[in-house]
Amino acid sequence: MNAVEIRAVRQRYGSMQVLHGLDLDLGEGEVLGLFGHNGAGKTTTMKLILGLLRASEGEVRVLGQAPHDQAVRRQLGYLPENVTFYPQLTGRETLRHFARLKGASLAQVDQLLEQVGLAHAADRRVKTYSKGMRQRLGLAQAILGEPRLLLLDEPTVGLDPIATGDLYRLVDRLRQQGTSVILCSHVLPGVEAHINRAAILAGGHLQAVGTLAELRHAAGLPVRIRANGLDGANELVRGWQSAGHDAQAVGPDGLEVAAPQAEKVGLLQRLLASGAPTELDIHQPSLEDLYRHYMERATARTGESAA
Repeated sequence: MNAVEIRAVRQRYGSMQVLHGLDLDLGEGEVLGLFGHNGAGKTTTMKLILGLLRASEGEVRVLGQAPHDQAVRRQLGYLPENVTFYPQLTGRETLRHFARLKGASLAQVDQLLEQVGLAHAADRRVKTYSKGMRQRLGLAQAILGEPRLLLLDEPTVGLDPIATGDLYRLVDRLRQQGTSVILCSHVLPGVEAHINRAAILAGGHLQAVGTLAELRHAAGLPVRIRANGLDGANELVRGWQSAGHDAQAVGPDGLEVAAPQAEKVGLLQRLLASGAPTELDIHQPSLEDLYRHYMERATARTGESAA
């Protein structure tokens, strides 16, 4: 059974349609990155899964049930983008309050505060917390009761690099324990190592969904090979450009060449044979590269439709 199944969902707010025939699945123990521009339909999709909206058309199933079913809601965890708490309560009091609402064990509270790095501030009032501390408290609230499905909307907002790394390691542990996770973020660098698949929305349409390897294959973006410490780097660049390759000089003794996936091994062998580089880096298209590609394709299609 999938944790989430969305079938042919159309969502309208009055005369405005914000989702156009969305089909999307989330497997058990899978982390799905949900990406898109503001207004792409990400938040609407999250609200449908949470049971806060009912689909105008189509079907949404969560843990095999209708998403507004109370038994389902008790198995969900949610961290909104803008998390708010009662400012006069302490961190510990806040978590104990949510534990009672969720029917979760109060014994989890201190453990979770330690887990998100707030044990030292457990008895401070939330109004004294920084934005990053409130975000970590929100994450602790979201994972109270060991939810089977966790929805994270911009979870790294306000977090420093160390706290961001801690959050993603926590996501990794939850996945290993069987929790299904949907993660929305505009901060793409660093995300790709922690998701199983990515789904890219634009204008309420699903542009692409799959593993990064599948998206790279579908997009056909080149691998970028960078070499340094080359003898005669400028001559090599001119020669590769004359042969029709996308090559450019990098620094005094380096070059970078864009290699189509099918040609990367051959180009790499030629580079090693011709210049004897002292340093070599191979960069697959990143999640950010893929996102830009699918956004540009969506914009081009919109322009063609308007024309």
